[in-house]
Amino acid sequence: MSDKIQLTDAEWRERLTPEQYQVLRQAGTERAFTGKYEKNKAAGMYRCAGCGAPLFLSGTKYDSGSGWPSFTAPVDGEAVEVHRDASHGMVRTEVRCAKCEGHLGHVFPDGPGPDGLRYCMNSASLDFEPQDD
Repeated sequence: MSDKIQLTDAEWRERLTPEQYQVLRQAGTERAFTGKYEKNKAAGMYRCAGCGAPLFLSGTKYDSGSGWPSFTAPVDGEAVEVHRDASHGMVRTEVRCAKCEGHLGHVFPDGPGPDGLRYCMNSASLDFEPQDD
């Protein structure tokens, strides 16, 4: 994805809440079952809380039982980037926003859907835009 957003650390701190900053810019993780979108069933678009880029459609969201909003696929293949994450004594696949490189969560190979993936995201990394009726 072109047109990456690059801000200074001070600009990110000004733009984001402390929780959003900790997740998006420091690769933090909110506690399971505490995020505002974990139980959200409304139709709409999940966007990056850092830059507003479209990330996931509500139709791909499902209850994985993990305690975090989970999706089967991003809105398109260029919406997110994946990176190897060897932190915390394990190897996982980190998911970042392709536009601002904000940490969103991780993707695991245990989901339903055509690709068998579970995009396990932090609510703090997302903004929800309800679908107009």
